Amino acid sequence: MHPLAQLVVDVPDFPQPGILFRDITPMLRSHFGAVIEALDALWSEAEWREADAVAGVESRGFILAAALADRRRKGFVPIRKKGKLPPPVVDRSYDLEYGSGVLEMQRGHGALLLVDDVLATGGTLAASAALAVDAGFRIAQLGVLIDLGIAREFRWQGSPARAVIRYGG
Repeated sequence: MHPLAQLVVDVPDFPQPGILFRDITPMLRSHFGAVIEALDALWSEAEWREADAVAGVESRGFILAAALADRRRKGFVPIRKKGKLPPPVVDRSYDLEYGSGVLEMQRGHGALLLVDDVLATGGTLAASAALAVDAGFRIAQLGVLIDLGIAREFRWQGSPARAVIRYGG
């Protein structure tokens, strides 16, 4: 497992009983540069050249994607919860590990590296990728800081989500 994994704090029964929350905030506080460097290394130089922008999923995905975009001199594209972006927007409903939601983004074009903090069931990442396509983008690659190992063999249109830290095998 990646050395950064030792900085993830397990919080049982959050945000509800039975959920083991993997808290990345201590890692971000003490090793933010190393986190961004590890995410950056998920893709080859050729894959980075192919990307026009980095998209991040609200809210912690914003932090990671914006830092990656800045590091690579790429644009940043936010994917937000319903009602947080000015119109016109494209939206998509999706199911979460413990609920449901609606994501929105503004229309655009080009190839995106789609980044989020955690891959649990895959619902948010799959909805974000489909939303980006609906909004006019092409998904070049998918990446997360942590894959919880719940959505075994997660793929979106044949593409796996690359991860810095993987739990469950």
